[in-house]
Amino acid sequence: MKEYTTEFLRNIALVSHGSAGKTMLAESFLHITGATTRLGKIDDGSTASDYDEEEVRRKISLYATVLPIEYRDHKINVLDAPGFTDFVGEVISALSVADSAVVLIDSVAGLEVGTEVAWRYADEFNLPRFVVINKLDRDNANYEKAYASMEEYAHAGGHRLVKVQLPIGEKHDFKGVVDLISMKAFMGDGKTVTDIPADMLDAAREAHRILVEAAAEGEDTLLEKYLEAGSLSDEELIVGLKDVVRSGDFIPVYCAAGGREIGVVPLLNGIVDLMPSPGHAQPRIAKGKDSEEKLPASDAGPLAAYVWKTTADPFVGRMTYFRVISGTIQGDARLWNQNKNAEERMSGLHIQRGKEQIAVKVIHAGDIGSVAKLNVTATGDTLCDKNHPLTVAPPKFPAALYRVAIAPKTQADAAKISPTLTRLCEEDMTLSWHNEHATGETVLQGMGDQHIDVAIHRAQTKFQVGLVSHEPKIPYREGITRKASAQYRHKKQSGGSGQFGEVHLRIEPLPSADFEFTDELVGMNLSKSYLPAIEKGIAATMQHGAFAGYPMSNVKIIVYDGKEHPVDSKPVAFEIAGREAFKLAVADAGPVLFEPIMKVNIIVPDANMGDVMSDLNTRRGRVQGTEAERGSTVVVAHVPLAEMLRYTSQLRSITGGRGYFTMELDHYDVVPSHIAGVIVEAHKKEMEAKKEE
Repeated sequence: MKEYTTEFLRNIALVSHGSAGKTMLAESFLHITGATTRLGKIDDGSTASDYDEEEVRRKISLYATVLPIEYRDHKINVLDAPGFTDFVGEVISALSVADSAVVLIDSVAGLEVGTEVAWRYADEFNLPRFVVINKLDRDNANYEKAYASMEEYAHAGGHRLVKVQLPIGEKHDFKGVVDLISMKAFMGDGKTVTDIPADMLDAAREAHRILVEAAAEGEDTLLEKYLEAGSLSDEELIVGLKDVVRSGDFIPVYCAAGGREIGVVPLLNGIVDLMPSPGHAQPRIAKGKDSEEKLPASDAGPLAAYVWKTTADPFVGRMTYFRVISGTIQGDARLWNQNKNAEERMSGLHIQRGKEQIAVKVIHAGDIGSVAKLNVTATGDTLCDKNHPLTVAPPKFPAALYRVAIAPKTQADAAKISPTLTRLCEEDMTLSWHNEHATGETVLQGMGDQHIDVAIHRAQTKFQVGLVSHEPKIPYREGITRKASAQYRHKKQSGGSGQFGEVHLRIEPLPSADFEFTDELVGMNLSKSYLPAIEKGIAATMQHGAFAGYPMSNVKIIVYDGKEHPVDSKPVAFEIAGREAFKLAVADAGPVLFEPIMKVNIIVPDANMGDVMSDLNTRRGRVQGTEAERGSTVVVAHVPLAEMLRYTSQLRSITGGRGYFTMELDHYDVVPSHIAGVIVEAHKKEMEAKKEE
């Protein structure tokens, strides 16, 4: 592959709902431009994009893949992103390094949930975009219906669609497209160019007029010329369209059947002619030493390369994918990782095409490359020049919505569980894990059940670590609601030296801190030297729970009296006496369980509003308010975490997949007594069973 400088590059992300045909459209791009000799198929696992064994097995894309193609002396980096909503993190990563997006729509289904998700993120990154109505060769294909569904949605968000093509035929008769810029018919894959069919001429002229008017809006000089002459030349039309596409005023709509390569060449022409090069895209913002810097894509600029993807492979090692935001990278360069304060050596620069690696000597501003075996660099880091430190902020990823508890399959897996989970989470920004102190479980968090399933499968195949998952326990907390006091005497006489300790203590709620231990000892009844032992016994009880098996917090303990024995008193006796006196006091202090309450934002179509609200009531949810947002309603509610464990799947079924939500921990609140009673009872039974063992 030859070298391409910034103005000859295009970075486009293919995004859509699952199964709208992104991977096959990318295959067609590769085949038509001669990058591959045959068209791969999803069913037999031969596509360049879905090469991971898990993608082949499931027959869906799970990861964003880069597929560079060469066309008309330009290099187009096609980023094929997954469509299934669980893998939205990969969509965000791909869009964060793209300069434009191509949104695909299935000609039968029209606008779908995944389309809306992809569209929202394209809005967030402010990317110019095309719409492609794809699979027009399907049995029930309906171009006008699919176009209308997309137009209504785009219009509600302040975007205007404009047709740049019309389909010639439909369903099994879909033969090609009318290009409304050149006013020619591109038959089949687009290499045969003929006149527009006579029966389509009137419709094409009317659509051409609308297109010219849209293009003329971009520049005053074009508008004047159009008003005077009534038309624009092809070159002027492209100049005008380029302006309105880049500003986001208009979104061109194309037609295709990616699997049969129909309409692909005119689409590639559109990408080269109308989409911005990295140099014309919005400059990125980076944090410098003292202030923020704007970084237009230019070889002459200071070096900044943003790492958007990392893959770990036991055979190849770690592969790091980056986009050069500014400056250039030479092979064997030593770069500075500003996030980790470490130097990295770029030995072996590549352009990646699926799993194929093409070695290169230099990567220019705006281009996407890869490098193997970096030591510390992870997704989201910035590589720069040590003398000119820069950090590009990673995009905001949604918080995890789905949690499972993870356990090792065998004893041998136990030691490898932490490093394996850490490596999986380094690769995927929407995956995270932690040890839950309250329950003693290892919790893995992701975007949905499929997402977690893929991660567990990957741990097995890539890192040979067997993991099993189960529903996690809720991290409840124990607490008290009023003051109480108690005393306990521990006495043991069984041959040899005995044990003796007596502790009198008071406890009271302490909202401002987790734990405070103090004393009011006067006189000689109890030596202060035993206080550390008493505190140790109470602290251990608070950690493991005084009545339900969950950590206790917000308690103040005051030891005010006790008794000791000149011979038999030992620290261990006071540890036990302190612990038991504390438990007795807790039983009198109005003990309660606290549970995590999540702040949940649920975005649902207006039609499903009632169902979602009544479902929230069954989940002990408290609605805080609602607000309207473009045909949808945002419901803000406080819901206990215990009721949200499987909400991802349930919300999808209530709303036909159109609803989505975000949640974060808001506060802890008292568990209602009828629910708390069941939890305490279960803990008692568990403890009795352990004693019997």
